[in-house]
Amino acid sequence: MENQAGQRAQLEQITQRTLQHYESTAEQFFAGTIDHDVSQNIGALLRAIAATAPLRILDLGCGPGRDLKTFTELGHEAIGIDGCPRFAEMARAWSGCTVWQQDFLALDLPASYFDGVYANASLFHVPSAALASVLRTLFDGLKPGGVLFSSNPRGHNEEGWNGPRYGSYYDYPTWERHLTAAGFLPVEHYYRPPGLPREQQPWLASVWRKPAS
Repeated sequence: MENQAGQRAQLEQITQRTLQHYESTAEQFFAGTIDHDVSQNIGALLRAIAATAPLRILDLGCGPGRDLKTFTELGHEAIGIDGCPRFAEMARAWSGCTVWQQDFLALDLPASYFDGVYANASLFHVPSAALASVLRTLFDGLKPGGVLFSSNPRGHNEEGWNGPRYGSYYDYPTWERHLTAAGFLPVEHYYRPPGLPREQQPWLASVWRKPAS
């Protein structure tokens, strides 16, 4: 029990330090990312969902709300989650959507509620020791047949601090093992940005489905 408490405290410290970085740089982050084209990722998620629109989408780690606004403009119901208080405030103002302030170690989601979970550049901040629990919470929050999209900086299964932010950098086979262990079925994966040699594609994007029954 003592070891578990120590690990929990360490994970909390990692999470809070990373969130503090985003809190202190929220305006700069918004200005630097507002024009990023992630239409390929949004399309990959929506294309994989078999349910009838409008869809209920959870934007996990929604940041200042760029993609929440896009989902809403496409006619869907989008709900955001971010652990950074300033991001949550900015996302509500920018998108007009409901945004829950929750960090990834303390997710509290309604069961079987979402048609899709969109985790764009967010799950890589989860330390590997906490990943199974986070993925299981997302699995439980999806409706049967629901879809999880993730995009993370790829690597060789290393993790640690990159300046003031913590990251875990997986290759596809390892990422697949984590997702299938949580109950997900693989749909597709690809590397970004599109149209470049693999060594110039630092992002691993992947789509996963919760079994329909």
